Amino acid sequence: MSINRRQFMQIMAIASAAGLLPKSIHARAQQSADLYDIPNAGQIRLLHITDSHAQLQPLYFREPHINLGIGTMQGKIPHIVGKALLQQAGIADNTPEAHAFTYLNFSAAAEQYGKIGGFAHLATLIKRLRDGYGKEKTLLLDGGDTWQGSGTAYWTRGQDMVGACNLLGVDIMTGHWEFTYLADEILKNIQRFKGEFIAQNITVREEAYLFEDKPVYDEKTGHAFKPYTIRELNGVRVAIIGQAFPYTPIANPSRFIPDWTFGIQDKAMQTLINEIRAKEKPAVVVVLSHNGMDVDLKMAAQLTGIDVILGGHTHDGVPKPVEVKNNQGMTLVCNAGSNGKFLGVLDFTVSDGKVKDYQYHLLPIFANLLPADKDMQAYIDQVRAPFLNKLTEKLATTDTLLYRRGNFNGTFDQLICNALRQQHDAQIALSPGFRWGTSILPGQAITMENVLDQTCITYPETYRRDMTGTEIKLILEDVCDNLFNADPYLQQGGDMVRVGGLNYVCDPTANMNQRISNMTLDDGTPIDMQKRYPVAGWATVGSQAEGSPIWEIVADYLREQKVIKIETLNTPILRNVDNNLGIAEQPS
Repeated sequence: MSINRRQFMQIMAIASAAGLLPKSIHARAQQSADLYDIPNAGQIRLLHITDSHAQLQPLYFREPHINLGIGTMQGKIPHIVGKALLQQAGIADNTPEAHAFTYLNFSAAAEQYGKIGGFAHLATLIKRLRDGYGKEKTLLLDGGDTWQGSGTAYWTRGQDMVGACNLLGVDIMTGHWEFTYLADEILKNIQRFKGEFIAQNITVREEAYLFEDKPVYDEKTGHAFKPYTIRELNGVRVAIIGQAFPYTPIANPSRFIPDWTFGIQDKAMQTLINEIRAKEKPAVVVVLSHNGMDVDLKMAAQLTGIDVILGGHTHDGVPKPVEVKNNQGMTLVCNAGSNGKFLGVLDFTVSDGKVKDYQYHLLPIFANLLPADKDMQAYIDQVRAPFLNKLTEKLATTDTLLYRRGNFNGTFDQLICNALRQQHDAQIALSPGFRWGTSILPGQAITMENVLDQTCITYPETYRRDMTGTEIKLILEDVCDNLFNADPYLQQGGDMVRVGGLNYVCDPTANMNQRISNMTLDDGTPIDMQKRYPVAGWATVGSQAEGSPIWEIVADYLREQKVIKIETLNTPILRNVDNNLGIAEQPS
């Protein structure tokens, strides 16, 4: 006989009162009930995950203390951090939710609340929420960045994550880092995936399918993949439109996917929405997006006929949806964080063929509060087994909290830059501002798996090149414009390139090519714009570099160092960010 969640808690309370359970176990169970026992509402439920970056195991992940909003986005979600975010969302200090959504007191809170995420724990919550609502009335949607980000994903070419998503019950997904494998690998993984892969904004070059016999979903439209799907839940017709990351061939190597074109394609999106509304008569229209939240907010304001955009890419854990008004009503914009840390739960009330009300929760996945699903845990153990010795190799220990996420340098990024400079004998190091990568608490071992979690991409080769001061400045300016351009449609969603051995001043509010100034070496020597400097880096998007993979460079450095202590970060002095709610403290 099965029991529901409420009955389980009643039994736990009785057992605790009778002295049959330690108080700590009962307290943990009660905390779990308070966090995950959400009321059902409406007729349909959408569950949303995104940007898990192949993290099958529970982990630590520190949220940013700098996520600047510039221009019209200043002081608005998602560009609010720390205590300001808690106040805006109505979350109390020193609670599990405060730890999940902010960087505040991270190390101490992580020790108190434990690790987050893990597909086995996520699976438990998904099953509970689907069964408690009615599985036939729910959909599980994945916003992409699922097949990349770990050693096992790299070694299996994403197949481990396809199997995990099948077991999790993902119904529909779109993508971004999925496209950093080779095209034939991507197509084979999509065939293995038991759900639907959708994207309205990816087309096949006409000559590729007409003359080179490349596969295409629809020759009339040129769509590479199914652009949308229709599902009926509890008598309610739901349309889900896919929006893959529009800048994939710019942000990642186009050589892996030479036959596919990408873009925001908002005009095509509006035409498609109009056609779907007229032909399919859905009561609910959903855009499953990997645009990044600022892009989604602009799209929601410009396009009509969308009820909700379930977004990803920028890794923003947003406690409440943003209600965006447009010419024909209102669109919700949601973003469900990253690394398997959150599950979005959206219940819609529908009447007369339209959405009338909604209820939303973004639930943090605390591994200590959710038992591991046995089937999923068995699968995870199975796919990790062939690589376990390599993954668990202890390389060093850390005296410093190691993290990445934030607009500027994180301590793990500094570690990577330090390794590049030493192992390649370079004055300056450049490292991409990726937003994925797990955190490591002070006193813990740094394993090979930790290094792979930060570096595991399909173009990991390192380089050492001589660059002029002018060339270095142009790189910084270009990435800074991608991050802080006033037009969200011109942003690509990553963070600022990380630097080692180099300091500078940054004004995010300035115009293009005027944001970076006062570049100096670590000893204070000004950068000469005409002089050449030895620079080490990795993850070249254009032609392939020739150096060793970045994880080998970092692993060798850690083996030599044995103990890591990051005392100084090469982060910029920031100008014109006073009173910006997206910064809790100046970098140092």
